[in-house]
Amino acid sequence: MTANEEKIIVLDFGGQYNQLIARCVRECNVYAEVHPYTMSLDQIRDMAPKGIIFTGGPNSVYEESSPHYDRAILELGIPVLGICYGSQLMAYMLGGKVATAPISEYGRTRVDVDTSSKLFHGIEEETDVWMSHTDYIEKIPDGFRITAHSSVCPVAAMEDPDRKLYATQFHPEVTHTREGKKIISNFVYTICGCIGTWKIDSFVEEKIRQIKETVGDKKALCALSGGVDSSVAAVLMSKAIGKNLTCVFVDHGLLRKDEGDHVEEVFGPRGKYDLNFIRVNAADRFYRKLSGVEEPEQKRKIIGEEFIRVFEEQAKKIGAVDYLVQGTIYPDVIESGLGKSAVIKSHHNVGGLPDCVDFKEIIEPLRMLFKDEVRRAGKELGLPDSLVRRQPFPGPGLGVRIVGEVTADKVRMVQEADAIFREEVDKAVLSERPGQYFAALSNMRSVGVMGDFRTYDYAVVLRAVNTTDFMTAECCNIPFEVLQTCMRRIINEVKGVNRVMFDMTSKPPGTIELE
Repeated sequence: MTANEEKIIVLDFGGQYNQLIARCVRECNVYAEVHPYTMSLDQIRDMAPKGIIFTGGPNSVYEESSPHYDRAILELGIPVLGICYGSQLMAYMLGGKVATAPISEYGRTRVDVDTSSKLFHGIEEETDVWMSHTDYIEKIPDGFRITAHSSVCPVAAMEDPDRKLYATQFHPEVTHTREGKKIISNFVYTICGCIGTWKIDSFVEEKIRQIKETVGDKKALCALSGGVDSSVAAVLMSKAIGKNLTCVFVDHGLLRKDEGDHVEEVFGPRGKYDLNFIRVNAADRFYRKLSGVEEPEQKRKIIGEEFIRVFEEQAKKIGAVDYLVQGTIYPDVIESGLGKSAVIKSHHNVGGLPDCVDFKEIIEPLRMLFKDEVRRAGKELGLPDSLVRRQPFPGPGLGVRIVGEVTADKVRMVQEADAIFREEVDKAVLSERPGQYFAALSNMRSVGVMGDFRTYDYAVVLRAVNTTDFMTAECCNIPFEVLQTCMRRIINEVKGVNRVMFDMTSKPPGTIELE
């Protein structure tokens, strides 16, 4: 973004939906960044935001150990929207009372709203929202008025428009709040006065300029996996520094079936991109490192560190490489807990880096983008739909789709089962296409019968979800006859598998990957 770009600051008080707030703001063509609540007041002033949003969080504001902030932030004259914990914090800071609610609210809730509020302009007087709280605002601060309530929550929203302070107990950022996007839009445009100048094309142009300034005539090494994120990062870097970029593709033996050859076909010497391309076949090396390891976090970190070591070796062969480029995106950063949110999992790009990396600097050009924004950036850069619309694949690959120890034989099983499942879903006539669908291998073995023989083999788990941001997801309704076909083919064609299951878990509480 440019220095004078209008922006919204999202102050993170520890919730898990915080990145969705930024994403909703960006959908209004206004740039938003998530920062920890430890960000200083002077830093906020220097950024000159058009608005500030306090996020949710798991704590109670009246506990001494809970995250608080300087009350002066509410006196800057900058509009502030408090959400969930953020609404309670606003009330608490200004002399209101927050207490344990007589009845907790979780899930979809009907609320009555005062449509004369700027925040609720154009919203239905009765609307469905998503609640998730055990505390509530028992008494609002002086100068505020209540603008929404539910049957058990007397202060579902409040405001002091003279001081440009607004608060909702519910979460407008999640899709379950039916008119949440309109509420966020009202805050951004009507209350904060934004005009919506931030777009992906301007991001691409500005990022290319920044990369040119940073790297200059030095060399960079790009970690190319062939997935959407690393592919967009590679082409973006290529636009900026051309032949000073070398893309190293590490085939760690944990890719989908035949994927290594496909990546080389697209980006290698016979591909359409003007890249220095090196393929490193390192499957045996990774299998040795993962031998006997079962814990998913440990597997992620081993794979991440081994990636770095391979790149260091390649960099020494190339000579004088100062920068390592990675396709880290914003959900990777948030889920790895680099702010104050709880750590969900380590990502090989951000959470699993070794303590000592032999590069001057790591460049992550997509670090502040969500998955859908990365896809739009890819289109802006001219990447083909076949690549831009490709479903995501985790950096640690099948290492996190194999529950328990990783072996070459288990990799073969999950590769073959996954190829069958994706093939059958791709050719099926579905009412909606899943955002992500794959097969994983459980560590459960059970007795089966094949012909006249007893078997004792593994169970494959099929997963298909609907999602737009890959931060929340719901199970996709795959027709039963398609699942039956997949089951029959997998058991008949994949040696070592005698049982097939379908995972219906949403995110949250689960993650998209099985691990």
